[in-house]
Amino acid sequence: MTLPYLFTLPDHGAADSGWLTVAEAGSLPFAMQRAYWITEVPASRVRGRHAHHTLEQVLVAVHGRISLTIKAESQEPVQFCLDQPNQALYLPPHCWPEISFGPGAVLLCLASQPYDPADYIHE
Repeated sequence: MTLPYLFTLPDHGAADSGWLTVAEAGSLPFAMQRAYWITEVPASRVRGRHAHHTLEQVLVAVHGRISLTIKAESQEPVQFCLDQPNQALYLPPHCWPEISFGPGAVLLCLASQPYDPADYIHE
Protein backbone atom coordinates (compact mmCIF):
# COMPACT_ATOMS: atom_id res chain seq x y z
CA MET A 1 0.00 0.00 0.00
CA THR A 2 1.26 3.44 -0.92
CA LEU A 3 1.02 6.08 1.81
CA PRO A 4 0.57 9.84 1.37
CA TYR A 5 3.79 11.81 1.05
CA LEU A 6 5.03 15.37 0.54
CA PHE A 7 7.18 16.35 -2.42
CA THR A 8 8.43 19.56 -4.01
CA LEU A 9 7.31 20.77 -7.42
CA PRO A 10 9.96 22.44 -9.58
CA ASP A 11 9.93 26.22 -9.43
CA HIS A 12 11.86 29.01 -11.13
CA GLY A 13 12.32 32.67 -10.30
CA ALA A 14 13.63 35.01 -7.66
CA ALA A 15 12.32 37.04 -4.74
CA ASP A 16 12.57 40.27 -6.74
CA SER A 17 10.67 38.98 -9.81
CA GLY A 18 8.29 36.27 -8.56
CA TRP A 19 8.08 32.51 -8.89
CA LEU A 20 6.74 30.08 -11.46
CA THR A 21 5.86 26.62 -10.12
CA VAL A 22 5.37 23.78 -12.62
CA ALA A 23 3.27 20.60 -12.46
CA GLU A 24 3.77 18.58 -15.64
CA ALA A 25 4.54 15.07 -16.87
CA GLY A 26 7.52 13.82 -14.90
CA SER A 27 6.88 16.01 -11.86
CA LEU A 28 3.66 14.20 -10.84
CA PRO A 29 3.25 10.57 -9.70
CA PHE A 30 0.49 10.00 -12.32
CA ALA A 31 -0.88 11.41 -15.59
CA MET A 32 -3.22 14.25 -14.64
CA GLN A 33 -6.77 14.06 -16.05
CA ARG A 34 -8.51 16.83 -14.10
CA ALA A 35 -7.66 19.96 -12.10
CA TYR A 36 -9.88 21.90 -9.71
CA TRP A 37 -9.43 24.33 -6.84
CA ILE A 38 -11.30 25.13 -3.64
CA THR A 39 -11.56 28.71 -2.35
CA GLU A 40 -13.31 30.78 0.33
CA VAL A 41 -13.81 27.96 2.83
CA PRO A 42 -14.92 29.30 6.24
CA ALA A 43 -12.45 28.62 9.07
CA SER A 44 -15.01 26.48 10.91
CA ARG A 45 -15.64 24.17 7.93
CA VAL A 46 -13.67 20.94 7.39
CA ARG A 47 -13.58 19.69 3.78
CA GLY A 48 -12.74 16.27 2.39
CA ARG A 49 -14.15 13.55 4.65
CA HIS A 50 -14.32 11.00 1.85
CA ALA A 51 -11.92 8.64 0.08
CA HIS A 52 -11.70 7.20 -3.43
CA HIS A 53 -11.50 3.64 -4.72
CA THR A 54 -9.01 4.37 -7.54
CA LEU A 55 -8.48 8.14 -7.84
CA GLU A 56 -5.02 9.53 -7.03
CA GLN A 57 -4.58 13.20 -6.16
CA VAL A 58 -1.89 15.81 -5.69
CA LEU A 59 -2.88 18.67 -3.38
CA VAL A 60 -1.18 22.09 -3.42
CA ALA A 61 -1.91 25.18 -1.31
CA VAL A 62 -1.40 27.78 -4.04
CA HIS A 63 -2.20 30.47 -1.48
CA GLY A 64 -2.33 30.45 2.31
CA ARG A 65 -2.10 27.60 4.79
CA ILE A 66 -3.96 24.30 4.66
CA SER A 67 -3.85 21.68 7.43
CA LEU A 68 -4.68 18.07 6.64
CA THR A 69 -5.24 14.96 8.70
CA ILE A 70 -4.97 11.87 6.50
CA LYS A 71 -6.13 8.42 7.56
CA ALA A 72 -4.82 5.64 5.31
CA GLU A 73 -6.15 2.10 5.58
CA SER A 74 -4.81 0.28 8.68
CA GLN A 75 -2.62 3.28 9.59
CA GLU A 76 -2.69 5.91 12.30
CA PRO A 77 -3.79 9.39 11.13
CA VAL A 78 -0.95 11.59 9.88
CA GLN A 79 -0.86 15.41 9.95
CA PHE A 80 0.37 17.51 7.03
CA CYS A 81 0.62 21.27 6.55
CA LEU A 82 0.72 22.85 3.09
CA ASP A 83 1.88 26.48 3.17
CA GLN A 84 4.27 26.86 0.21
CA PRO A 85 3.00 26.86 -3.41
CA ASN A 86 5.76 24.49 -4.56
CA GLN A 87 4.97 21.95 -1.83
CA ALA A 88 2.65 19.10 -2.90
CA LEU A 89 0.94 16.23 -1.10
CA TYR A 90 0.39 12.96 -2.93
CA LEU A 91 -2.85 11.31 -1.82
CA PRO A 92 -3.25 7.69 -3.02
CA PRO A 93 -6.58 5.83 -3.20
CA HIS A 94 -8.28 4.69 0.02
CA CYS A 95 -7.03 7.68 2.06
CA TRP A 96 -9.52 9.72 4.08
CA PRO A 97 -8.53 13.42 4.28
CA GLU A 98 -9.90 16.03 6.64
CA ILE A 99 -8.89 19.45 5.31
CA SER A 100 -8.91 22.75 7.23
CA PHE A 101 -8.31 26.07 5.50
CA GLY A 102 -6.53 29.12 6.85
CA PRO A 103 -7.75 32.64 5.94
CA GLY A 104 -7.73 33.17 2.17
CA ALA A 105 -6.29 29.72 1.45
CA VAL A 106 -6.70 28.21 -2.02
CA LEU A 107 -6.33 24.44 -2.54
CA LEU A 108 -5.43 23.13 -6.00
CA CYS A 109 -6.18 19.46 -6.66
CA LEU A 110 -4.63 17.58 -9.58
CA ALA A 111 -6.48 14.32 -10.15
CA SER A 112 -5.62 11.13 -12.03
CA GLN A 113 -9.16 10.63 -13.40
CA PRO A 114 -12.18 12.65 -14.49
CA TYR A 115 -14.97 13.10 -11.94
CA ASP A 116 -16.80 9.83 -11.21
CA PRO A 117 -19.33 9.75 -8.34
CA ALA A 118 -19.08 5.93 -8.24
CA ASP A 119 -15.41 6.23 -7.16
CA TYR A 120 -16.28 8.02 -3.89
CA ILE A 121 -16.20 6.28 -0.50
CA HIS A 122 -18.35 8.19 2.02
CA GLU A 123 -18.21 5.81 4.99
